[in-house]
Amino acid sequence: MTPFTLFHVVLSLVGIGSGLVIMYGMLRAKSMNSGTALFLATTVLTSLTGFGLPAHKLMPSHIVGIISLFVLAVAIFSRYARRLAGGWRPAYVITAAIALYLNVVVLIIQLFEKVPDLKALAPTQSELPFVVTQVVVMAVFLAVTVLAAKRFHPEEQRGAAAMAKAA
Repeated sequence: MTPFTLFHVVLSLVGIGSGLVIMYGMLRAKSMNSGTALFLATTVLTSLTGFGLPAHKLMPSHIVGIISLFVLAVAIFSRYARRLAGGWRPAYVITAAIALYLNVVVLIIQLFEKVPDLKALAPTQSELPFVVTQVVVMAVFLAVTVLAAKRFHPEEQRGAAAMAKAA
């Protein structure tokens, strides 16, 4: 593994880890500002560095990177330019979740390509263990995203905290 590839992998893992933390925070109506910034920055950098990995043609991973950068642009705009106002709050939740999901999908693909036991279960990634894994992950992300979109109202959490302080 080259140093650049290692850097890309580390960025990806930090992005996934911080993304899982902020999704948990969204489910609890918490903004998690520094974690959000870490997630968005590392996920953007993961997508960008993916274009620097060796490839002789346009690959599915490049398409995923382009989609990820697009949804990340919407997430960043929603969060920082529009400050989650109105419809930008669910737009942020959904696009952040999609960006995280895309990183997790790539992780699953890489695990099934690189881990010998997983590769033996699904050598062409069209076998049942791979398909079931992807479907389960998609279903979990869909459910968590819907719940997060309903629950993520950090302004209400701040209001409740302010009222508790005043009392």
